[in-house]
Amino acid sequence: MAAVSDWTERHRPTSESHLEGNENQRQKIRKWLDDWKTGIPKNKAILLVGPPGVGKTTIARAIAQDMGWNVIELNASDARNAASIRKAATKGATHRSLFFSPEENDKKTLILIDEVDHLTGGLRSVSESRINDAIKVNLDNSDNVQLKGDTGGKAELLKLLAETKQPVILACNEVMGLWGKSSNWRSTRERFQRLLVTINFERASKEALRNIARRVLKAESMDYDSDAIEAIVSNNPGDLRALVRDLQVICSADINSIDKETVLEYVQTGDRDVSVEVFPGLAKLYKSNTALDAIKLGISIDKSPAELLNWIHWNNPSIFTNTEAIDRGNSALCQASKMLMAMYENTAHRSWYWSSQISGLAASVVNQQDLPGKLYPSYPNFLRRNSTQGRSTIINRLSEITGASKSSVREELLPLLIALHSESSEVGNIDDFTISIDLGLTGNEHAALCGLPKTRKSTKELVSRYNLVESEKSKLIQKNLDESQIDDVVQVEDQQPKKGQRTLF
Repeated sequence: MAAVSDWTERHRPTSESHLEGNENQRQKIRKWLDDWKTGIPKNKAILLVGPPGVGKTTIARAIAQDMGWNVIELNASDARNAASIRKAATKGATHRSLFFSPEENDKKTLILIDEVDHLTGGLRSVSESRINDAIKVNLDNSDNVQLKGDTGGKAELLKLLAETKQPVILACNEVMGLWGKSSNWRSTRERFQRLLVTINFERASKEALRNIARRVLKAESMDYDSDAIEAIVSNNPGDLRALVRDLQVICSADINSIDKETVLEYVQTGDRDVSVEVFPGLAKLYKSNTALDAIKLGISIDKSPAELLNWIHWNNPSIFTNTEAIDRGNSALCQASKMLMAMYENTAHRSWYWSSQISGLAASVVNQQDLPGKLYPSYPNFLRRNSTQGRSTIINRLSEITGASKSSVREELLPLLIALHSESSEVGNIDDFTISIDLGLTGNEHAALCGLPKTRKSTKELVSRYNLVESEKSKLIQKNLDESQIDDVVQVEDQQPKKGQRTLF
């Protein structure tokens, strides 16, 4: 057998003819790249979305290589602020091909940016002077002292997509990571979607996995039987990268062939936990209508039982279409919460396991009505540390009043207050200022509890009404206080000896 190295790189396809799976997606990419030969298409970028290991960036590189184009690749999880993206991608994309030759006028440079879902933060841009200064600093040393973290990253990415003269391909595993977890994620999505076309990738089919397994084993001069191929394919979730890595591990021993027993021995000792991203996982969970499907999906979602309970509790009122289903879901979630707390009392109850399963049922079989169309579960606002619902001033105030920790306030008390004030809640009433005033909150903080954006006209009107009621109540309290003070003075004066009156002391 050949010397051991990274098989995923050694057997990475270098031509479209070596690719397997996602045929329709490959055709769309090929057509889009062909459009660049005759000019600049309307959509100058595409966004490839799909789970890891399905070949998103491999397909883009292979097609570009077939066309004789150069590729500049950037991983957004490494270079994420405005200066890094400007230096690595924008300058090359807004000019002629870096490898331009007069004899090859139609030759392009493909800008490939992977893992854009790791770009966090908002869309606020950074001044040109700060970006230029940061780039100059980076030329002197690798430490960027001007821009930290993801500062200006998304804004620079939008600038790149708007001004590019070269084809740009973005890739991500979970598109909600790019849109963001704040309440204005829809606005971010719209701004990006004006400039690009989204292509969704699917996990590789069983036939595609078989073909790749045969090709890799043949290239490594390894003998195999059909049962061995079926065994390894049946234990793969459609992840091409994982398939090649599994083959490398299985063949790493000093053997010349593999059979079914060899594969099954590896599967039993190296069983892989396959997790599903929370947004697509919840969308599938809400579509399931059997307890067995719900249990499988609940286990696979990459959230702990406590986190999953919070996500389902938050999304049920917006996804379910009838109050009866919401009530049944809440009852199930109550049981899940009790099971979760049992971990502190009796580990024999396997509290985490049961809590996770009951939470999954609370998002599926409790609802007896079909949910048509695509579902869009949302991030629980009360779990966001920097959201308006979780603003530090409210949390600090509640923590001082109750004596509870800030994390307890954020996770346990704040959700109840939000439910009591949310305009989308069955029990909520945004015009009930009683609790907020008693807690000493400001009008803006009350609006935050209601989940209302600051810029909305109705929010400003609500804050004005709140301030008016708070002012009137303060005057009333002061008036009552003044009257009580007058009574106290009168009582004291009544107790004073009158002129000519003798006292015992």
